[in-house]
Amino acid sequence: MPMPTFRDCRSRAAAIFTLLAGGLCAPHVGAQTPPPPAGAEPFDFVVLGDVPYRTPQDFPKFDRLIEAINGSKPAFSLHVGDIKSSSEPCTDEYFKSMANRFQRFEQPLVFTPGDNEWTDCHRERAGRYNPRERLDKMREIFFAEPNKSFGKTTIAVEAQGKLMPAHAKYVENARFWKNGVLFITVHVVGSNNGFETSELEAASEYFERNKANTAWLDDSFKQARERTTRAIVVALHANLFDVKQKFPAVPASSGHVDTIRAIDRGARAFGKPMLVIHGDEHEFEVEGFRGTDYKRIANVWRMQVMGDAYVHAVRVTVDPSSPSVFGFRPFVVPENGPY
Repeated sequence: MPMPTFRDCRSRAAAIFTLLAGGLCAPHVGAQTPPPPAGAEPFDFVVLGDVPYRTPQDFPKFDRLIEAINGSKPAFSLHVGDIKSSSEPCTDEYFKSMANRFQRFEQPLVFTPGDNEWTDCHRERAGRYNPRERLDKMREIFFAEPNKSFGKTTIAVEAQGKLMPAHAKYVENARFWKNGVLFITVHVVGSNNGFETSELEAASEYFERNKANTAWLDDSFKQARERTTRAIVVALHANLFDVKQKFPAVPASSGHVDTIRAIDRGARAFGKPMLVIHGDEHEFEVEGFRGTDYKRIANVWRMQVMGDAYVHAVRVTVDPSSPSVFGFRPFVVPENGPY
């Protein structure tokens, strides 16, 4: 898998050894970072996604993962979508059962949807649902209280649907601050972000959500610049670079172009460390984030969490006093198999 250049990991071999050994490395982003704001203490959070995937056989593994996360006591957890495979039924009952499982987390859990929850529900094995109807149902079940996280202990979040009347339906887009770090969730999914040019209803949904997502990112970056913000984390589902065309730029037909551009301009204006977290392709990766021209954007890193057969997670350490801010470590449940 692609490996990053890590601070204190002087070679690719050293980086691989450190990750496999469960060590902690942080991307080097330069030594000119200003000191952290007062009260910005280090903390950890856990990221998971694309789990459980094969149901019901993955439920025991997922429950063990929840138990392990509870025992490790992170500040909170993020689930970046895909709570089942694309070939399994998108029933109300399943949605409700997963919402109930999310409440088993002792610490707060913030969730952003994946494509398997709705865009792929038209498939025969998924139940031949209308994806837009499933999206409405998912919002009803998972975001009934959009200003509050899941978990036995909750945190308050700001929901786009409550802050921006022009985008009232987008209750799933959220943000919150922790010790000087801004966390943003944005509803961008795999399957080309639901952008289907051959289907008018799907295209209309995409354009409306894409406009809301862009507005949410732009406003959140503005809030970060106006407040004492040390770093930013953007969490979404899609691997934004899951495209066949690798040269010279991300194609205009990609449903992710506007998201990449919004992150690019926001990062350049912010000028401090940023981390983009996602799932979608099921392999643990950390590397530099790139623009639509595939050129590296300074200070911005991309982390893809493991998933599918790998029912594990990633623990992220946030240290506002460190120039690189972020460190990464696989969060492995041995009973769940390899990672």
